[in-house]
Amino acid sequence: LVGHWSLVANVNEKDGKKTDPFGPNPKGLFIYDSSGRYAIQFFRADLQKVASNNRLTATAEENKAIVQGSLAHYGTYTVNEKEGTFTIKPEAGTYANWVGAGQLRKFLITGDELKITAPLPSVGAGTNYLTLKRLK
Repeated sequence: LVGHWSLVANVNEKDGKKTDPFGPNPKGLFIYDSSGRYAIQFFRADLQKVASNNRLTATAEENKAIVQGSLAHYGTYTVNEKEGTFTIKPEAGTYANWVGAGQLRKFLITGDELKITAPLPSVGAGTNYLTLKRLK
């Protein structure tokens, strides 16, 4: 798991329906270091720009699009290799509901591909399936 990973796909499945919470071709960087710390960022490829060129004066519509089109958090993680799981514990993030709470993930690494299953997505329901590629 240790390394730098680029987000390839993020699909949420709920009641048999699949959606792309960050749209087609999402952008993202996942960093897991050897000391048990991580940092994650997700972005829509078409993330809304702020017309005023000042993030503090963005309109309500611009802010909504930015919040719905991005997610970032960092903290600590522990791996259970026997179970094929890891648990993140966010220390801070754009979705404060997760801060301080452990989040269990399943994972599978095949070559330079990392697949993560996240049963408690920030979109409120369903399961997120992430595909990442190791950055060299």
